Order: sequence, then structure tokens, then C-alpha cells
Amino acid sequence: MTALASSSWQHCFVETNRIRLHCVTQGEGDLVVLLHGFPEFWYSWRYQIPALARHFKVVVPDLRGYNDSDKPLSGYDLDTLTADIHGLIQNLGYQRAHVVGHDWGGAIAWHLAHKFPQSLNRLAILNAPHPYRFLKEIASNLDQFRRSWYIFAFQIPGLPEWLIQQNLRDFVKAVFQEQSIRKSAFSAEATRIYQAALEKPGVLAAALNYYRQFWSPQNWRRNWGSSPTPITAPTLVLWGKDDALLSHSLTDNLESLIAAPFQLKFVADCGHWIQQEVPYTVNRELLEFLRPD
Repeated sequence: MTALASSSWQHCFVETNRIRLHCVTQGEGDLVVLLHGFPEFWYSWRYQIPALARHFKVVVPDLRGYNDSDKPLSGYDLDTLTADIHGLIQNLGYQRAHVVGHDWGGAIAWHLAHKFPQSLNRLAILNAPHPYRFLKEIASNLDQFRRSWYIFAFQIPGLPEWLIQQNLRDFVKAVFQEQSIRKSAFSAEATRIYQAALEKPGVLAAALNYYRQFWSPQNWRRNWGSSPTPITAPTLVLWGKDDALLSHSLTDNLESLIAAPFQLKFVADCGHWIQQEVPYTVNRELLEFLRPD
């Protein structure tokens, strides 16, 4: 793990919402919070941390249940996950932050923008559907329904995490290398690092609980047909154009959810793991967006 040991960032734990989140931090200034997805951890932002830390204080948590953060049995619904990040911002001594989210981290970032608008300066989303739109798209779009088969498989209690654990090396390779367009983004060392993080006790069960809570009848009843309040933070959406997991239709009419300046940019020859497949492009776009002056 030489790539980890040679970096200048620091590790710490932050209390928030009655749990401890492990965080990696670097830099000083206005706060930027980077939120990872499934089945990642802070390491997925390894290329963005030093680039953004030249201008900001960058904080990258392992989300609830992942890697070295606490792994309670409950609290994997969007409201609780969002409260984790809202509390993180406050307990770091800030009132507001720029928030950047990918995949599940993007879903949390979308929800944070609706629920705690006063906590956001700017919002950047990387290959992450709006959660309310995603529910409707799975139900009405056959293409997205087929792409989301794994969500339904994850609903079976206990069995998916056992099967993944038995075949963890192959699972990591399939998720990252086979679902990426730029295969060189995931070296043998990187896949070993991801595998080691997923091997930690309780991580797989926690990670799959994100999907189980999202697909629960309670979540459907609460959000089906609802119209969230418009997002008031300037918003950037970056989308790897060749994402095999998420349909382009998920980006349609996003501007109707945002009452602020909005940009949608597609990145060609790039899959779902955008910040790892094209890190320099993502770094450039984030810096232009977060530092408009």
C-alpha cells in the first residue's frame, strides 16, 4: 500500500449523529467534502484530494458502515446518512461546505441539498442519479430496470454478502475493472486495497443495507409522487458517457429540480468510476466550478 503511505494527507475520526466517521483530510480554507459510493471508501478520491487541497480544506469520510467508520446495525436510510454529513460539517467547525458526491455519495449529496440547503455552498455530482428520479426511472424505464438487476439481488437478507465474501477478489475485479472503460484506472494494487477494505467485519452487510433501505416499502411510500423543494446551490453534474450501470435518461430535465445555476457535462470514453478513470478532467472541472473567480 505504498500509494497510501507516501501521501501527505492526515487521518482522523469525527463524531457525528452518534457515530464516528473515519476521515482523510488535507489543506486549509473553505471546506470541501468528498463522498464516495459503493463499494468504495475514501481511497476512491485519492487523485482529487491533493489537487483540491491546494485551495481548500478537503475532508473525505468513509461513509457510515465503510472501511474504518462505525458500522451500526441501522441508519442506512438517506435521512440518517444525510444527517451524518450535515453533522460532520458542523463538527468540523464550519457552517457551510462545497459537497461533491459520486454514486451513493452523490445520492447523499442530492438529499443534503434538499434537506439542509443552508449547509451547502456548491454541489457537484459525479455519475449519481437524483434519488427521487432514480426510483421512478427503475419503475418506468426497462433499460434502467435491466441495468439495476443487482439492486433486486441485494434485497435477499444475508445471502448476497455471504456470496460476495466467498468470491471477494472476483467481485472487486468485476465491479471496478469490468465496469470501467479505462481499465488502467484499476491496477492490481488498487484492487487489493479495495478488497482489503471490504474484508473488514461488517462492511459488506452495511454497504448492502444502503440498497435495502432505499428499496424498502417505507421509502417508496414516502417519496413516490413527491416533489422535493428546488435545490438552491449552484450545481454541476459530471457524467461518464459510457456508464454501464446508469442510463443517460437519469440526467434528463435535472434543471427542473434546481433553482440555481446548473451545468451538465458528459465525459466521453469514460464509465461509471469517473473520478478514477479521468482524474485530471474531473480535477479541472471541479476546480473551475468551485473556484469561479
